[in-house]
Order: sequence, then C-alpha cells, then structure tokens
Amino acid sequence: MPENIFIEAELPQQKKYTDGVVFPTILIPNRKFSDHNLKEIIRDQKPWLESMLHNTGAILFRGFSSVSSASDFNDVVEAFGFDELPYVGGAAPRTNVVGRVFTSNESPPDQKIPFHHEMAQVPKFPFKVFFFCEVDPKIGGETPIVLSHVIYNKMKQKYSEFVDRLEQHGLIYTRVLGEDDDPSSPIGRGWVSTFMTKDKAVAEERAAKLGMKLEWTDDGVKTVMGPIPAIKVDETRGRKTWFNSMVAAYTGWEDARNDPVKAVTFGDGTPLPAHVIHDCLKMLEEESVAIPWQKGDVLLLDNLAVLHARRAFEPPRRVLASLCK
Repeated sequence: MPENIFIEAELPQQKKYTDGVVFPTILIPNRKFSDHNLKEIIRDQKPWLESMLHNTGAILFRGFSSVSSASDFNDVVEAFGFDELPYVGGAAPRTNVVGRVFTSNESPPDQKIPFHHEMAQVPKFPFKVFFFCEVDPKIGGETPIVLSHVIYNKMKQKYSEFVDRLEQHGLIYTRVLGEDDDPSSPIGRGWVSTFMTKDKAVAEERAAKLGMKLEWTDDGVKTVMGPIPAIKVDETRGRKTWFNSMVAAYTGWEDARNDPVKAVTFGDGTPLPAHVIHDCLKMLEEESVAIPWQKGDVLLLDNLAVLHARRAFEPPRRVLASLCK
C-alpha cells in the first residue's frame, strides 16, 4: 500500500474471510500526506487501486475533503479512466445530474431495493459501479454489499439441483413498462427512457440488440429478456459468481403493472421455487456488509464480484451513481 497516501481503516461491519480478504477495503487519507485530492491520487495510484479492487471486490474511499459535490464525484470517476456504459435496458428510474453521474434508484424511501448485480438482466452490464454520498441519510439508507462467489458456493452446497438447473437453463426476466417513468416504483422506468427514444421502431431496434423481445400493449410494453445466464464464470479470479437479479425480481419487481412472482422464471419458462428464493435472500442478508453512509463517501464496486442492495431510509438522502464498462 502507498502508506504515505492511504491508511487502510477497519470498521466493525467488515467481513474477514479465511483467505485473508477483508471486505470491503476502506481507504482513508494519511493526514501526514499534504495533498488529499482524491482525483489526483487515483491518477497516480490507478494500478495499485485496480489490484486492490480485484483482490477484495469493493473499495470505500472515506474522508477525502476534495469530494463534496456531484461534479467532484464525476472527476473521480473520470480519473479512473473506465469507459462509460449507457444506461440502456436498466429498470430503475434515474436522472442525469452532471457528466457521467446519475441519481441512484429514485424509488420511494420506504422501499427496500433487494440484492442484485447491476443490470444482470441484460447482456451489456457495467463492470464497475460507483456510488457517492452527497447527502447522508437521517436514518437507514445503507447500500449493503455481498461477495457473489460466496453466495454461489452456499447455494450450490444447499441447493445443488436448483443451481444445476439455473446453470443449464438460465433465467427469463419479464417486465411491463409504461410510456413514462413512474417514480413510485423501484422498477418504474418507462420505455421512453429505457430505450432513450419515443419512436417504437427505434425502441424495438435497441431492444433487439439486447436480445429483448417487446410486446406492445395499449398503454405500454411487455419486455421479455432471456433466457440469459444466471451464473457467470469470473475468469480473472477463477470462480463462479451468483450473477443475476433473481431475488431482486422475485421479491421486489412489484408495482401496478408487475407481479414479482411472474417477473422471473427458469429459462425454460417454469416457475422458480419460492422457498429457495427466500432462503437465498436470507443468505444474502447474512453475508452482507452494510456500512452507514457518510457525506463524501465514494464506493467503488466490481460488478462481476459484488451484489448490492438499498435499505429503506428516512430522508434526506442523496446517493449518486456512475456505471462503467
């Protein structure tokens, strides 16, 4: 570690694994080092930071006074040099704030957002996900994170036949969209913003590029995605990951248009067993780390390695996000 710049902090919420990994990595500035400009530090230490991210899956940067606004956060994202990923096909309502920075899911504060890999329900997903706390919550509002391969291993051990079926058939995700965004729903993104067009022909073209089928209705569209893999091989780490939005869809894709039980099925169309899904949710909760947000926090996730969620909260809370290839 570049000790003259960073100090690796410890918090009681972190998980310590037998392979020596402490999850997540928490980096705070070394006060003996005069320059705490995180953007410049990232540019100088990018290989070391990327190695750390590969090792642990998540890095929380805390206590850097140079990051206090959405614009500062955008500078931090750009300092890493990752290509931007357009948010095409995602379910959550979001608003562009500045540059590559968007609001995170804008669903009501009393709603939890279940565990998922970002955009796991579409073929083009981000490899890196950044979060930034611009306004820390009054109560709650944590972004719990969990190592995906740990969940795969636990599920394989307890539900081997179910996991084998997932690996064989994958999953189909089904969602009904209105034309416009519905801010009352955690999956309320309308088809106009989902496909970034008001032209149905263009929407169909963009959906087809994702491998998504569209079925138009009088007041919206039904989207069918899949079969799509539910398990991925993380070749850089030599392990399998629980790369899906199965629990999120089955327990959270609910609004006036959508029944969550119908939102996700096996890739052959057969229903998923409810008791397995709910037990998987329990595993995710037990293995997760939820560190309360502080203003100025920047959280970087390797989206192939880590699932995330959102707890309900009492406003105010403003957490911004950026998605990268």
